[in-house]
Amino acid sequence: MSKVISVAEVKHHLFDGMSIMSGGFMGIGSAETLVQAILEAGTKDITLISSDTALIDTGVGPLIANNRIKKVIASHIGTNPETGKKMIAGEIEVELVPQGTFAERIRAGGAGLGGILTPTGVGTVVEEGKQKIQIDHIDYLLELPLKADLALIKAHTADTAGNLIYDGSARNFNPLMALACKTVIVETDYLVEAGELEPNHIITPATLVDYIVLKTAL
Repeated sequence: MSKVISVAEVKHHLFDGMSIMSGGFMGIGSAETLVQAILEAGTKDITLISSDTALIDTGVGPLIANNRIKKVIASHIGTNPETGKKMIAGEIEVELVPQGTFAERIRAGGAGLGGILTPTGVGTVVEEGKQKIQIDHIDYLLELPLKADLALIKAHTADTAGNLIYDGSARNFNPLMALACKTVIVETDYLVEAGELEPNHIITPATLVDYIVLKTAL
């Protein structure tokens, strides 16, 4: 069965209250066609796991601006003023996670680990409510894995089987997130037939990808 679906079919994989991981950094490497599909579907009360909330009108920013997000788990929110405003107003919950810890929590979720130990945040507000473990006289925080219902992945080129290649720094968190979610939907700039990609260039293998959508002009 083909993994290639239309943008209209994305709505069948969305539901209110779901958790979504979105690749990207400042909107670079974000699946904006898929973000638009979520907006058009009316999906709300989303827990968004993303490095940041981009800008108001780029990346995942429109989900914030259009009141679709209940909770954000991110490393920073400063580039999208709507996120800060809604947090202060109590309209959304924000969990800030140091970026290295953020990446490793996603990696742990994809690898089936129970968590990671990190010294980052010890002695700061980051440690509040977390278990502290001492190893060789060094304190570590136990950080729990991050997983989600859906991953929005942005690829430069995909083949019809679902093998993916990324474009430079747009790769960022996308490969990690493809490992840590129940369903993986990819937005790709270019689509080729299975077997056309150079195997040594493939970053995310087809076995991780459930559905593929070809990018459309917004």
